[in-house]
Amino acid sequence: MEYEHITHSFEPVYDKNSRILILGTLPSVASRENNFYYGHKQNRFWKLLAHLLDEPVPEAIYEKKHMLLNNHIAIWDVIQSCDIKGSSDSSIKNVEPTDIRKILDTADIKQVIANGNKAGQLYKKYQLPLTGMAAVILPSTSPANAAWTFEKLCKRWGEYIKK
Repeated sequence: MEYEHITHSFEPVYDKNSRILILGTLPSVASRENNFYYGHKQNRFWKLLAHLLDEPVPEAIYEKKHMLLNNHIAIWDVIQSCDIKGSSDSSIKNVEPTDIRKILDTADIKQVIANGNKAGQLYKKYQLPLTGMAAVILPSTSPANAAWTFEKLCKRWGEYIKK
């Protein structure tokens, strides 16, 4: 597979009432095709949040946005553009970070969560110097993270995401 230069193509989800900011790395191939976050059918992000928030699993983009905003959760990614092979976080190079200050200037974010180690590493490198806010690095909801069962993800993420 060849490297491809990808530029983030959709906006963050947040409003002035957002208190938790969840950051991924960059939208996967499936997410870019669906034009929204965590678009791969096997990614457990939406199922996990719905379970923790005691809500039905959202299907449509507007349902996902509603669930996030209704629960004071913002989502975005740490990468604005980069070179990547497919959806492989381990292949990421030539990173241009997003500027999450636009979210922090609007919302009173109390907790930053990185969805996976790579998002956490990139946050520490690029955003932490700008924000001064440490991020909690939680296990990735990606299907590639098979070592973490859904039950284990629920327990760990549930320490930070509650109804």
